[in-house]
Amino acid sequence: MNKAPDLAVLLDTLRNTPAMRSKQAIQQPAAVIGSAEQALTREQLYALPGDDTAAIACGDHFQLLAIEGMLPNFVEAAPWFAGWSAVMANVSDITAMGGRATAVVNAYWHHDTAGAQQLLAGIRAACEAYGLLLAGGHTSLAAANPTALAVAITGIARTLLSTLHVAPGQIIAMAVDLEGDWHADSTYWKAFEGVPAERLRSKLEVLPRLADAALLHAAKDISNAGVLGSLLMLLETTGCGATIDLASLPCPPNADLARWLQVFPSYGFLMTLDERNWTQVQTAFAFEGVRCERIGRINDSGLLNVQSGQQLGEFWNLREQPFTGFNYHSLDLTPLNLKHQEH
Repeated sequence: MNKAPDLAVLLDTLRNTPAMRSKQAIQQPAAVIGSAEQALTREQLYALPGDDTAAIACGDHFQLLAIEGMLPNFVEAAPWFAGWSAVMANVSDITAMGGRATAVVNAYWHHDTAGAQQLLAGIRAACEAYGLLLAGGHTSLAAANPTALAVAITGIARTLLSTLHVAPGQIIAMAVDLEGDWHADSTYWKAFEGVPAERLRSKLEVLPRLADAALLHAAKDISNAGVLGSLLMLLETTGCGATIDLASLPCPPNADLARWLQVFPSYGFLMTLDERNWTQVQTAFAFEGVRCERIGRINDSGLLNVQSGQQLGEFWNLREQPFTGFNYHSLDLTPLNLKHQEH
């Protein structure tokens, strides 16, 4: 990794990216959806926003449900890639919950037949690669239409990885597939092109397998908010804090630090786990050719602090400034943690 710039300048830049601002817009629905939290049972909390998917308890397993909406200009400019990406982002969300994806549906609006066909071709190609059922959806094709796409996904988890399980003392690990490259001049890191479908599926299987073995507590897909923004969402649900060391991040050789911290990887996850399980977790990812490193530790401060060499800076104070607004730390979550981590 290239030499880090002044930490305070770097953190200020990262706080004010368009992706970080877009995540803070979630505070508006959070104020509405989260208003009924006190009336819900502990098990029902899993279905509330705050994780990468909703998780609905169904007997001895959880039904997972999520949706992704794609940026209209992305769908217009690169319809095939937008279709593929919509499925891939959803699959990552299911995986981050310790789940296995099963089926997708889509809704799209378009004004161009050729563009719409490419969009659907990208969706179908991703479904075939990841072994998903393309179950249908909603189509609107008319000359006056805008360009828009949303894809929803369902999956199943036997042992749930939830941000509701994050607690002080757990270590934080970051796993990312470095066998890829940047997409043009964006912050998107592609690690799927030319990769056989069985390899894509095998790499995804690591997280649900670790979840079922009770080796992880929580996970979060690294989204367009980058490493620090995604980590904030991992912490916010329970109001925890953390200190991470930038020197520990798994990254490509000679990566630009500012760009890598904003990375949106096709395969990248943040996880929390107990110290005693670290070696097994790292080995499981390494077996699949995925780099996994421990990058920090959870504490009860509500502060996300970042260390770079001798520099230490505060990135965010969740006690003073919400990020997405989904925070349930005022509730008694201890029995819930114990119940769903026992095997």
